[in-house]
Amino acid sequence: MRGHIKRTASKEKMDYKSLGRLAIFCKKYLFFIIVAVVFAVGSAICTIIGPERIKELTDILTSGITNPAGVDITAFLDSCITLIIIYVIGAFLGYAGQFIMATVTQGAANRLRSEINKKINRVPLGYFDSATKGDLLSRVTNDVDIISQTLSSGTANLMAALALFIGVVFKMFETDWILSLVTIGASVLGFLFMGLILSKSQKYFNRKQADLGVMNGQIEEVYTNHNVVTSYNGKSFETRKFDKTNSDLYTDNAKSQFLSGMMMPIMNFVGNFSYVLIFVVGVAFIVNGNSAVTLGTISAFILYARLFSQPLTSFAQSMTSLQQASAASRRVFEFVDVEEMEKEENKLPKPCNVKGKVEFDSVHFGYLPDRIIINDFSATLEAGQKVAIVGPTGAGKTTVVNLLMRFYDCEGDIRIDGISTKNMKREDVHALFDMILQDTWLFEGTIRQNLVFNQAAPSDEKLDEICEAVGLKHFIDTLPKRYDTPLSDSLNLSEGQKQQLTIARAMIKDAPLLILDEATSSVDTRTELIIQRAMDKLTEDRTSFVIAHRLSTIRNADIILVMCDGDIVEQGTHTELLAKNGFYAELYNSQFVI
Repeated sequence: MRGHIKRTASKEKMDYKSLGRLAIFCKKYLFFIIVAVVFAVGSAICTIIGPERIKELTDILTSGITNPAGVDITAFLDSCITLIIIYVIGAFLGYAGQFIMATVTQGAANRLRSEINKKINRVPLGYFDSATKGDLLSRVTNDVDIISQTLSSGTANLMAALALFIGVVFKMFETDWILSLVTIGASVLGFLFMGLILSKSQKYFNRKQADLGVMNGQIEEVYTNHNVVTSYNGKSFETRKFDKTNSDLYTDNAKSQFLSGMMMPIMNFVGNFSYVLIFVVGVAFIVNGNSAVTLGTISAFILYARLFSQPLTSFAQSMTSLQQASAASRRVFEFVDVEEMEKEENKLPKPCNVKGKVEFDSVHFGYLPDRIIINDFSATLEAGQKVAIVGPTGAGKTTVVNLLMRFYDCEGDIRIDGISTKNMKREDVHALFDMILQDTWLFEGTIRQNLVFNQAAPSDEKLDEICEAVGLKHFIDTLPKRYDTPLSDSLNLSEGQKQQLTIARAMIKDAPLLILDEATSSVDTRTELIIQRAMDKLTEDRTSFVIAHRLSTIRNADIILVMCDGDIVEQGTHTELLAKNGFYAELYNSQFVI
């Protein structure tokens, strides 16, 4: 079922393969990432040096209390100035590293979205027959955003945390190895808990991303077809379905956040617990006369313990981010790995002066291997003919058009002026056709932009001539900015006006072949007559294919192909087919049966 989430055991763990691919994807930015990491490590080193200076300051103060000469102000001020300089340099390096990583992250996210957008144009249409638009949008937006956030906050921070961790351990053992073991021993407990949490929480991050994709798909479907849902009183049904998905998302998100949220409190507890141990052990050493341990040593170790817990906390946060990035990367790369259409570098050049002769030679096709739609379709259509394709629902009429436009590849062959469409680039095949469908498509922009979509812009006089032909000019003249009027909800176009705009768009393209798939089904009778006259003009001197359920609209076709169960069962003119008193005559006469 479309939108179904399949949760397998392999997806319950951190997907290191996807994270590895993400790292390879970012190799273009390797130099800048290295610079950011160096800055982050430099900032960590400055942070590590700080406690040593704090130790010196504390020892200067304590020795001054017991020394009759008092505190050495010069040494104290020198240590303070040095400490300030170290912290300023550390802050600058940390900011510079974060700024570079933020810039790199946005560049990587931008490139990743661009790759996905290019991939969409290389994926066969069959993929979109089984995938929801909302889930695809979720991969392009939500999943890429999560990856972007992880790259921004995770990479440099993780390296800085590693440097800080190593540096702090080194400085602690250099200062006092017994207090070092006390601090590290207290932290082992935190690592054990963190590992346990990671092992349990990854599956919920994977499920959360999948649930989010399903929810976006449901929202997109319901709001796109809101009038249908309303007319069938399906609000309660859709609400229950949404509530179920929303509940699943809430549960999985709550569990993932609860488990990952435990990391910070645990690490904070470990840090505070280590402070207590350091005080107890350190004071015990001082009381027992251990001259190697001073108040400065204890104060330094308190800072070292805090610094030691910082990288552990950063590790915990990074692991949470990596878990989310793992789930998001897997979904993004799942789409990137979808099988693409055959590359077309060695195809024939775009044909010129196309006459429009079309030959179907033993065409065989099914959207699925076990569901054959077109069995053995053969027909020869001369240039300039108006060809009507009729038949009952499911006969394969629209499928023939999809194969003609090479939206799908088939067995057998389709030739235009003797050239197989398989030997032509898809975009060259598309350029040979004007296509007007039953479902209109208009995008956000001006009327001019919708009419001239991806074509050389004609003059206003030419636009007036075309709009007059389709009965749209009077409406255009009533608009304040005419063709430069933005399309919006306030314009309130009727379905008929939208269809007129798409027909005018096809007339502007002026391709040698034309496909009309129930193009007048959404307009009233009067508008249909106007458009029909425009169609007659549009179909002059070009091969046109008309799919129609209302057979009265194709009586003047040069040839009518009658389809049933994927085969041509009859062909001829309207008069010839009626005279046969066969399947076409039955279809035609059924229109008048009450």
